[in-house]
Amino acid sequence: MSIKLFIMTHKPFIPPEDPMYVPLHVGRANTADLGFLGDDTKDSISALNPYFCELTGMYWIWKNYRKADYIGICHYRRYLLNEQGCIFTESQLAPLLENYDMLTTKLLTLTCSYYEGFGENHHRKDLITTREVLLEKYPAYTDTFDHLVHGPHTYFGNIFITSAKQYNLYCSWLFDILFEVQKRTDFTGYNDYEKRLFGFLSEFLQTVWITYHKLRVKECMVGMIGEKYETKKLREELASFLEQRDYEGAKNCFLDCYQKRPDVLMEASDVSGELRLCMQIISTCSFEDETYHSCILDNIRSYDSLICHFHHFNLAVSHILSDQPTKYDLQFLEQNLCITPIAVEIAVQLFCKNPSILQEAVKKVSSYCRYS
Repeated sequence: MSIKLFIMTHKPFIPPEDPMYVPLHVGRANTADLGFLGDDTKDSISALNPYFCELTGMYWIWKNYRKADYIGICHYRRYLLNEQGCIFTESQLAPLLENYDMLTTKLLTLTCSYYEGFGENHHRKDLITTREVLLEKYPAYTDTFDHLVHGPHTYFGNIFITSAKQYNLYCSWLFDILFEVQKRTDFTGYNDYEKRLFGFLSEFLQTVWITYHKLRVKECMVGMIGEKYETKKLREELASFLEQRDYEGAKNCFLDCYQKRPDVLMEASDVSGELRLCMQIISTCSFEDETYHSCILDNIRSYDSLICHFHHFNLAVSHILSDQPTKYDLQFLEQNLCITPIAVEIAVQLFCKNPSILQEAVKKVSSYCRYS
């Protein structure tokens, strides 16, 4: 049994040393060469990467690679993990692949239907077009599609491992559908995030394929190794603005990025949670400056120190609201004279979602603070 796991990447990174993992530069036709195997040779759709994301790599493997019995897809910062929380070795995968048709991610349970969730950041008409194409080309799948699209479950990331035979069958079906949807889609007015349509549609279609064929699926943990290049860049830009006391510049920088990449605050992107803290910092600074004509940036300007301060501040607030303050929480609130009533109210709102008790919660936390 031979297994190859292709790591889809559009950024420089250090790949695992295990030769089972093969970096594949997706969209190489549009970018500078990263020094990895590229998806722009032979039968290729590499130039369509802005619309198809990692699928340009999946297409290249389907059309051009024939050397392994099992094929896997992962990302430069997302890998399937074994029970010990480590990336798989070939010896660990072999027995699993004998008993399962596919290894993939944990099935997500959304807080709404997939149809509603898709519409929050994408155009619902594209999901409707996908169903129309499916009905025309593969009508037997439409009942499964309808059941799942109005349900709360989906797999994510186009991360999976399966036999070469299953991989080829799936890709033949998937790309036949997506290429037809592409013909019927007008991208006028779409931003760069919305243009990545086929990468998102394929995640749901993978769920349809698995469900319809009743595949024996092993759901695995997904390891986040490092952070997205875009997330790191945004964090560095925000830090620069904050260190110059330009919280308005930081706000505009974030909003501009968020408009282009609405997924930036998702846990899969903001792994450390620092971007959420940055939003809290910006909001706190804005209201403090408006009220007091000064803000926390007049006392703390270092980005790392700000993140540390708000991290500990939020911990103290959450512990007090749950009636479990620690000695360190009390010392932190007592000794930090730069904490203001406005900062407390904003922090409390992160944990108290009931507006009827918000003011009481604010008073509770304030009783532990020493305002200057």
